[in-house]
Amino acid sequence: MAPGLVRKVLVFAAIDGLVLQPLGSRGQRTIPAAKIAYKDNNIGPVLADGVDSDEAGKSFEAFGIVGLLKVSKFSFLISITRRQQVAQIQGKPIYVVTEVTLTPLASHSEAEASIITTQAAIQRRAAGGHGLGESDTDGDEEEFSAAISEDVDDEGVQPPPADTSSASSGHQRTSSVAEDVMKRKGSYGRFAQKWFSRKGWAVDQRRNLGMAVSESGIGTPDGNESGKVETPGQDVTFSDSDKNNDMSIRDQQASDVAAKLLPKLLRTTKILFGSSQSFFFSYDFDITRSLMNRRPTNDLPLHTQVDPTFFWNRNIIEPFIAAGQTSLVLPLMQGFVGQQSFEMDSDPPKPAIGLDGDVKSSMELVDMSAGRCHLESTEDSDSSRSSGASKSMKSFLLTLISRRSVQRAGLRYLRRGIDEEGFTANTVETEQVLSDSSWAPSNKIYSFVQIRGSVPIFFSQSPYSFKPVPQLQHSEDMNYRAFVKHFTRLSELYGNVQIASLVEKHGNEAIVGESYEMYLSRYNAAKRNEDSPVGFEWFDFHVVCRGMRFENVSSLFEEIGKTLDEFGDTVQVDGKLLRKQTGVLRTNCMDCLDRTNVTQSACGRRALELQLKSEGIDMSLQADQTTQWFNTLWADNGDSISKQYASTAAMKGDFTRNRKRDFQGALKDMGISISRFYSGIVNDYFSQAAIDFLLGNVSSVVFEEFESNLMSGDPAVSMPKLREQAIEMCQKMCVPDEHEELVGGWTLLTPQTPDTVRSSPFEESVLLLTDVGLYSCRFDWNLEKVSSFERVDLQHISSIRYGTYITSTLSAAQADEQRNVGIVVTYSAGADDITRVNSRSLSNIRTRNEAGSLGGTSLVSQPSSALEKLIGRPAAPVTRVLALKALSTRSAVAAGNETQTSEIEQVKAICSEIERMILHGQVVEVGTERKSIVENGDIISLSEARKSTGLLEQLGHSLKKLVWA
Repeated sequence: MAPGLVRKVLVFAAIDGLVLQPLGSRGQRTIPAAKIAYKDNNIGPVLADGVDSDEAGKSFEAFGIVGLLKVSKFSFLISITRRQQVAQIQGKPIYVVTEVTLTPLASHSEAEASIITTQAAIQRRAAGGHGLGESDTDGDEEEFSAAISEDVDDEGVQPPPADTSSASSGHQRTSSVAEDVMKRKGSYGRFAQKWFSRKGWAVDQRRNLGMAVSESGIGTPDGNESGKVETPGQDVTFSDSDKNNDMSIRDQQASDVAAKLLPKLLRTTKILFGSSQSFFFSYDFDITRSLMNRRPTNDLPLHTQVDPTFFWNRNIIEPFIAAGQTSLVLPLMQGFVGQQSFEMDSDPPKPAIGLDGDVKSSMELVDMSAGRCHLESTEDSDSSRSSGASKSMKSFLLTLISRRSVQRAGLRYLRRGIDEEGFTANTVETEQVLSDSSWAPSNKIYSFVQIRGSVPIFFSQSPYSFKPVPQLQHSEDMNYRAFVKHFTRLSELYGNVQIASLVEKHGNEAIVGESYEMYLSRYNAAKRNEDSPVGFEWFDFHVVCRGMRFENVSSLFEEIGKTLDEFGDTVQVDGKLLRKQTGVLRTNCMDCLDRTNVTQSACGRRALELQLKSEGIDMSLQADQTTQWFNTLWADNGDSISKQYASTAAMKGDFTRNRKRDFQGALKDMGISISRFYSGIVNDYFSQAAIDFLLGNVSSVVFEEFESNLMSGDPAVSMPKLREQAIEMCQKMCVPDEHEELVGGWTLLTPQTPDTVRSSPFEESVLLLTDVGLYSCRFDWNLEKVSSFERVDLQHISSIRYGTYITSTLSAAQADEQRNVGIVVTYSAGADDITRVNSRSLSNIRTRNEAGSLGGTSLVSQPSSALEKLIGRPAAPVTRVLALKALSTRSAVAAGNETQTSEIEQVKAICSEIERMILHGQVVEVGTERKSIVENGDIISLSEARKSTGLLEQLGHSLKKLVWA
């Protein structure tokens, strides 16, 4: 791959910019330094004489650049200050990011102050009793293998140790449910930290990652936790450099909302890319592509070779790509990478038959201690074993790689189902690779790929419930279009597809499973003569495995085993593919976490058994039948994916690790459920906004929307396109007269209660203007149907007023008089005015006079009273109002394509069109001047809105901001 990709970068502050000086490895050509300008963040090369030696003295070493974080007027360089090797593939080391630092780019003084604090933190860590100097992992790399050098060249890498003696005990949690929930609160935001402790709850980093911990140590030869990078005195709180960043933000007195939320964004970014330990990289190996889709090795930059679906820092590293600094472009992948070495006996001792007729086994347990993990010959390392037995032992490596997609990325209840382009939430590709310990080219490399992803239909669930009922969204046609895109893409990537749907057949989840089955039947029917049908197995996990009998999942493979055998796996020898996997198993439950983890691990074990059998090894004849190393690897994988999507470890993890299920595990799962519930309603909304922003799915306007609503929107569907479709549908349903010409259509906000101005809440509706009438249509955006509409004859309109329309003063955006504007149409109800409520469907309404069809009601003028009929006096016309408020023209999803029309310009244009059509229908005597019916005036002024905003409402909003923001 790219030989110029740097392993270490020296970061220091020059007078005019931040300098990034690559530190070359042995045999690597010298790479010129780059500079990021303070003012405009322009990235360019540094002149030979442009570096002051005194400036370089105040510096720190980074192990790679994550990217540039730009929001409002602020910019920060995100760089990797700690890493840990987790695997090696074909001699190339794979790392997980364990800590990042954010360096401000506002000025020389701020950048230098931040660098000094970062440098001091690194020095304190090095002097904290480890004696490792410049080591990036505080000994963790040494614990992986004694052969791993601290040199930047990463030579002599070795696989991780096969430690089964401590694997079991290393993943047992000894805390109670209450302790488990309380201890997690430190990772959910400032509110929980301040509420539960003056110092905040220190959350251990491994638990933050979602893996269980114990006193005995985890997976290291000496009992230390090599899976966790520990700094003395370090917890979830942040270093002095973060405090410097916060101070610099406050000093600049930023006026926009994004700047106000910037401290929280910086903390979230540091947790996401650093302490979550969920991002992986390699300097010279593409970990984003499976063996079946891997490209031939070439000299192109690594970032041009990786799969963009799994390139997580693509958006924030783009400035370096655009500047041609390809040696600094380090692709990061979110997911999981784990590796375990193990040994199998190709010629296990045969059981003997005793005199009593019973089977007597002379097989001995294979020693899987850490000392046997090195790539040395087994006969030299174990003198107690007979020569024949040693020669029959074979060493293998099992590597597990899970790749989380950047498409529809996010957190549990905020990202469900599918989006308009056919991408599903929580999509993860998991590859299980079996190889020999040395990765010898002449030996076979086996790869088996399976995927998970949310049910590919539009649906949502509320986070305010432990067992929320799924709500189906959008029309059947829209669902099916996205469904087709999804499976077309899967077929192009993997070939044939077999579905294992683990949702319940009865209860809340059934509605999703039934819709899934319905759309798939329609899809297969349409593709009958083109491709192989997509297989569908509805496996009700909770019913089949009732009573904690999770081993019953094996019955699933009795149904789909033949199909999986036909799909096969991918095998490579000497860099050439002998065969390629022809299909993929797609597994889902509701979250695609707990039930999916159990099922995928069982599928992975099945694939491993078949691959070993092709190597002449029968796992059923091995002396060691526990395969604890395999269970632990898959359990860690499940915990990591669960942490990234649901902020907790996976449930049912005790079965995945130990193949046993008991009430202690059930009690632990209860604690995890409480933690997920807490995270879902407290912390996930801002985290989702931050993820969307970092991926480039939304602009900084998302933080303005968050401050106003304390939640983030879902860009799954293009709202401009959906609004166009809504206007078209309302025209068909509500304007059946062919002779009535449509002049214009708009989407606006209107009070939920008709004939009011101040009523709350507001809902988005459709306004249609024809040559003779004005239609206000209330639209069900989830079902894409008209729920009701009101028609007003244009000649009954007496006045139109536009101006400031403020309905809340709880946030700066809501109190902005320039952007919160609206219209109030005053009219007298007449015989041609209709209000129709839809109880089922408006599809067969033909004429305006069909008042009562399909549950609709027609409201003309109010009926005359008995007294009015007696005296013969006509009833006074009923005066009604139609209040409409302009939608914000600033959209987070627009990302640079915002409309140029402001809210007030949009309102003026609508008023002008309505008035034009009213005057067009009037007959005016010659010499008579037409009088305008449009006037400018406040609908609800800022002062009026402040008076109507109650104290309780303000306190409630302040409390929500304290919790969520």
